[in-house]
Amino acid sequence: MKISIASDHGAYALKEHLKPFIESLGHEVIDFGTHSTESCDYPQFIAPAARALANGEVDRAIVLCTTGIGASIVANKVEGVRCALVHDSWSAVMTRRHNNTNALAIGAGVTGPSLAEEIVRAWLSTDFDGGRHERRVDQIAAVERGEL
Repeated sequence: MKISIASDHGAYALKEHLKPFIESLGHEVIDFGTHSTESCDYPQFIAPAARALANGEVDRAIVLCTTGIGASIVANKVEGVRCALVHDSWSAVMTRRHNNTNALAIGAGVTGPSLAEEIVRAWLSTDFDGGRHERRVDQIAAVERGEL
């Protein structure tokens, strides 16, 4: 898979840690920045990574900030993106199985590198269950379009 990744300055170190890990799992990583620990505004980096996902340039997106909250909010503003803020590997699995999330948010101030690896591995290796969950994901898209 091709994965976009983006962070703010508070999650720069975790982003840099995760890039080679994701590549070691056999995925291609497209880095949308930031490229340093210099203070920056996370929407400038998260939004392009999420748009690349929505446009089909990448298969999934991983977005990071200090808490993961702001990154998830920004990603979810892009139509077609279903981003979940995750703090444990079980939630990573379930958000893929039941919600077919295509974007993952992690808070670098909340989640250390080893746990972040577990979360990313679980999220990238889990498939969507479909079935009754497909109906619910379709309803989420209807809400996004203003139809529900």
